[in-house]
Amino acid sequence: MWIQINIFIFPLHYQYSMSSTLPSQQNSDNHLATLPKTLTGITGLDEITLGGLPTGRPTLICGGTGCGKTLFSLEFLVRGAQEYGEPGVFMAFEEKPQELTMNVASLGFNLAELQKEKKIKIDYVHIDRSEIEETGEYDLEGLFIRLGYAIDSIGAKRVVLDTIENLFAGLTDLGILRAELRRLFGWLKEKGVTAIITGETGEKTLTRQGLEEYVSDCVILLDHRIINQISTRRLRIIKYRGTVHGTNEYPFLIDEEGISVLPVTSLLLDKPVSSECIPTGITALDEMFSRGGYYRGSSILASGTAGTGKTSIAASFVNQACLNGERCLFFGFEESPQQIIRNMGSIGMNLQSHVDAGLLSFYASRPTLYGLEMHLVAIHKAIKKFKPQVVVLDPITNLITIGSVSEVKAMLVRLIDFLQVEQITVMFTALTLNNIINEQTDEGVSSLVDAWLLIKDIEMNGERNKGLYVMKSRGMKHSNQVREFVIGEEGLSLLDVYLGPEGILTGSAREAHKLEEQTGQKLHTNALDRKDRELERKRKVLESKIDSLRTEFESTEEELNKIYTEEKIKNEVILQTREQMKNLRSRPSGSENENFKR
Repeated sequence: MWIQINIFIFPLHYQYSMSSTLPSQQNSDNHLATLPKTLTGITGLDEITLGGLPTGRPTLICGGTGCGKTLFSLEFLVRGAQEYGEPGVFMAFEEKPQELTMNVASLGFNLAELQKEKKIKIDYVHIDRSEIEETGEYDLEGLFIRLGYAIDSIGAKRVVLDTIENLFAGLTDLGILRAELRRLFGWLKEKGVTAIITGETGEKTLTRQGLEEYVSDCVILLDHRIINQISTRRLRIIKYRGTVHGTNEYPFLIDEEGISVLPVTSLLLDKPVSSECIPTGITALDEMFSRGGYYRGSSILASGTAGTGKTSIAASFVNQACLNGERCLFFGFEESPQQIIRNMGSIGMNLQSHVDAGLLSFYASRPTLYGLEMHLVAIHKAIKKFKPQVVVLDPITNLITIGSVSEVKAMLVRLIDFLQVEQITVMFTALTLNNIINEQTDEGVSSLVDAWLLIKDIEMNGERNKGLYVMKSRGMKHSNQVREFVIGEEGLSLLDVYLGPEGILTGSAREAHKLEEQTGQKLHTNALDRKDRELERKRKVLESKIDSLRTEFESTEEELNKIYTEEKIKNEVILQTREQMKNLRSRPSGSENENFKR
């Protein structure tokens, strides 16, 4: 039973019109459009091929068993019929029409309905190898007549032959095989149909005969490999005559929603930037940045040892973004969504309410579920589907279990480039260990991001506390202080730094230092109070002495005033007596005066 599969390929940021063909001279200034091309309808493949498959020419899709050749070719026909109005013919040499219809029903493809509408025609041709071996004759004329009738009956523009090995089964004469192959490809070109021919890979060649790739105008290789017991699928365009094309290996993923292919990110550093800042979710941390938070569209790394609160910092950032009405996507590689929601609820964050409101979505899986490229494809696909403004990956160091440090770094470079183009703010968390691997990881990842928060253990007085540093923040000033990072029932907080004789004080040492400071302050206050009271007593004694001296002075002054008054009175009496005596002596009688004159 097949699962529902659609084919999606993420774009390389090229823009195309939605017409099914691209003429070679559609844009004289565009030297990339060198021949007519037919859009496949497979999003992303048209960008990788710079316009689709060559119009009116055969394309070979080759690969091993189970790599997705039939799915690829069916998607090409269905998209052409549904989106571009181009009917198609699927000629099968392995599966009958009823089997194909049943197999792809769960894909969302209603082949029976498309056949009724004469948009797709499925024809099964049985090749009997024994007849060829007995007669030694092989002629494709009957096939051309049958295929030509199918094409003309619905006016087909697209044709699929699946697979070519069955068509030439039992034919051992290489001369006849080469001639018939050229004849087949030439006939398809004369009919003017855009054809896909599927083929199985050989031991040392792209196909079993090793001839098809030479006569095909376009060759696409689908590869399914196992690396470290992890399945990885890749697509590569081997050749494409008459035009340039993407030459890298592009990972693709087959899941319940279809085939998703991820183009390699452009190496040009021409991505848009924003001057808008968004809050971190921790008020004290906002204050450590001169702009009050992270730049929108930037990348942030929160690293630290186990138990330092990296996930809590990421969840706080997500919680604040959701409270501001922004959509967030949380990729967890260590904890399930239910576990994260429960744990964050214990520190005052109700993430479930954001999930219920449609603002928060979780994507949780073990790193070993896919290879690195497959994880990158899955992340791209989830982001394209949910369209978030904020993304969290927690923790990225778990990816080292499925790839080397350089491979993880390459993956993150491509992811960061994609998110920057979309102006999505991303936060990574990374586990720090005291080993060479993780030191290399920190160096590689920290150099990629725009802001780096480092949480370190501070052990003293038999306690393990946490200190948070802002190691870097591109484009804005930031605090160079170490702040104590505390996780409480009401959320996350950063405490002011306390410095003691031995350095930074945290936990009970900080509390003891506070108590010591408070005790010293009280002792100092008491000493000042004592001195104030002593001074007050001395003041009162002095004032008492002053009052006594003032009283004594007043008494002495009064005594002196009394003596002075008495002396003054005596003097006045003496003066008056003298005056009277003087007056008496200076005034003689008349007779005496007259007798004296005689």
